[in-house]
Amino acid sequence: MSKRPPPDPVAVLRGHRASVTDVCFHPIKNILFSGSTDGELRIWDTLQRRTISSSWVHSAAHGVISIAAAGESRVISQGRDGTIKFWDIGEAGLARTPLTTIKTNSYHFCKLSLLSNPDSGIMPTEVTENHLGAEVSGGSDAEGRNYVATAGEDLSVVEIWDVNTAEKLVKLPPISLDRRSTKSRGMCMAVRAFLPSETESFANVVAGFEDGSMVWWDLRNPALPVTSVKFHSEPVLSLSIDNSRGVGVSGSADEKIVTFTLNPSMGSCLVKKEVILERPGTAGTSIRPDGKIFATAGWDHRVRIYDYRKGNALAVLKYHHAMCNAVIFSANSKLMASSSEDATIALWELYPPGN
Repeated sequence: MSKRPPPDPVAVLRGHRASVTDVCFHPIKNILFSGSTDGELRIWDTLQRRTISSSWVHSAAHGVISIAAAGESRVISQGRDGTIKFWDIGEAGLARTPLTTIKTNSYHFCKLSLLSNPDSGIMPTEVTENHLGAEVSGGSDAEGRNYVATAGEDLSVVEIWDVNTAEKLVKLPPISLDRRSTKSRGMCMAVRAFLPSETESFANVVAGFEDGSMVWWDLRNPALPVTSVKFHSEPVLSLSIDNSRGVGVSGSADEKIVTFTLNPSMGSCLVKKEVILERPGTAGTSIRPDGKIFATAGWDHRVRIYDYRKGNALAVLKYHHAMCNAVIFSANSKLMASSSEDATIALWELYPPGN
């Protein structure tokens, strides 16, 4: 690692009054969304570094678990009140009432994972037809269909929902490859939905469980996982997938960060590199869109930056004064945001992306 001191944030966003559980950049505009444990969703201008709007989207008793930007004018919030809400964003901020509300009846900490596709087609036709009727798969919404993967009411089962219609499409039980149920995996703690490659149009899902195992499904065959692996000894708390390169990163309650490869044609998930930490606990992971670096959010108040290809540590960022909950990169790879239990969001400019 370099002897130079780690960089400071280029800005710190203050305004939340409680732990900031999640942050998410708008895919195009200079906007950041954030959610906190008292139920507040804030929209920030990342150029002027000020709050654009603030809304109470889930009850203060339950709070916001995760936030996902969905297209140009939509955002999704997930609360610990067992609901996922789909919001329209106007000039003044969020609409007063959500477009749809999904009642998952799931009340724990697994953050949802969003799949957005204006052209639809990411769900196998038999899934959309069986559950909703063929007309729904056509994508009548101007901004396209949005699907989320999330832990279900049965906390060991992953569910896929159509956000536009608030309908449940499919359940993904974590059965073993010999078709035996494996409740022993415990709760689903992390989930990531993705398209395996530019040419593969059907969604895949990887989920991490309480026992440290991970299960991978192809939604064309939801009844039987592609494979299951166990890289961690403690609950898997965060997953990031770089579908274009077939690589993922997992963080856990143990002292390991694991990079792994996904090979859809072989149905294999293999360890690429293990990083051993001095102190355990990784609440968030994020791969920069340009594939140069990835970041982790640690229980030890630190954000760590790694070389994506080699897996070696590049920097340890020491701004936050409490557990880091989430880390995310902007779509153009120029900004990174980290959020913490200290109620702040830090904005960073690191290792400028190549032209």
